[in-house]
Amino acid sequence: MEASARAGAFVNQSDGYAAFVPAALPPDPPVEVDAEMLAILSEADLALGRLDGVIQTVPNPDLFVAMYVRREAVLSSQIEGTQSTLEDLLAVELEPQAAGVPDDVEEVVNYVRAMNRGLERLSSLPLSQRLIREIHAELMRSGRGSHRMPGEFRQNQNWIGPEGTPIERATFVPPPVPEMRSALDDFERFLHDQELPVLIHVGLAHAQFETIHPFMDGNGRVGRLLITFLLVHRGALQRPLLYLSHYLKRNRAEYYDRLSTIRRRGDWEGWLRFFLQGVAETATEATATAQAILDLRERDRELAHERGGLNGGRLLDLLFDRPLVNVNLVKDSLGVAYVTANNLVAQFEEAGIVTEITGGRRRRVFRYDGYLDLLSDEPRDTAAPASR
Repeated sequence: MEASARAGAFVNQSDGYAAFVPAALPPDPPVEVDAEMLAILSEADLALGRLDGVIQTVPNPDLFVAMYVRREAVLSSQIEGTQSTLEDLLAVELEPQAAGVPDDVEEVVNYVRAMNRGLERLSSLPLSQRLIREIHAELMRSGRGSHRMPGEFRQNQNWIGPEGTPIERATFVPPPVPEMRSALDDFERFLHDQELPVLIHVGLAHAQFETIHPFMDGNGRVGRLLITFLLVHRGALQRPLLYLSHYLKRNRAEYYDRLSTIRRRGDWEGWLRFFLQGVAETATEATATAQAILDLRERDRELAHERGGLNGGRLLDLLFDRPLVNVNLVKDSLGVAYVTANNLVAQFEEAGIVTEITGGRRRRVFRYDGYLDLLSDEPRDTAAPASR
């Protein structure tokens, strides 16, 4: 099998397969930042700056961030083959005690918890193997992966390939356990490298983590979480608003091919161009979405006050936090009587701000169409190769 000393080496194992042992970062020889990469890097930096700027103009930006975290949780989990949607997640949040939450939705709920846990811990704990394990424990606390060593680095060899593929025919075999431990020590040191441009640093770190593949399950999701954590850690964003899962899902075949080409040919530059293009596109899309949300808020605030006065404005604020509501949630959140909440929701429905989506007369649920349509994800597609 072809190998590249720059990225690492495929090492034959006694059981008849070759495992890839990565070289420590940064690459040697160093990443070549030619005119093409410099142009993409500049475009990505500018797009990131515009995103950071527009978020400062959004009223209560934390609500916007919270919804983007949910959206990222859905898309990142879909890359791994889950079938849940943003509305599935919101429905569980609306009725958390409902029986029979599907595993797909449970995994997305865990992703939201892991993201929030990581962002909270970054204020007191540096990016480290310890933090990575904590995030993994949160991510895998329940659902299908809960039996696969949550919060613990693997103690056995894993591999990647279609379901049922033996290790000898795997698409990729990460480093054996002893080499994995050494690679993680090198990786932890690299996380604190301050010499490289931030986006190149983040791109290298994400790819290296995916190559090390230190967990029995959940590596892809943890690797995508690390993109956000490292951007925050390096101060590239004031708020965690850049999530690449939409781009990686849309370009999944190229994503896996670029990672493979690093290992086979040491092509860090090709990967970084792909990654930086994703940052530029994603930041530009997020900026446009933020502006569209501002426009929507302005339009609907006028309607809300016309229909419900002060309580109408408060209900609109609630909808930007919880775009699926029922009358009980409105009653409790606004501190009003049930009949007042019911009448207020009816006014919003009549104005076209919300739509009742159950079709029933009891346990009705109302959807804030304008907001959710702006955040809707693309149609689901096929699952990624399975990790063993």
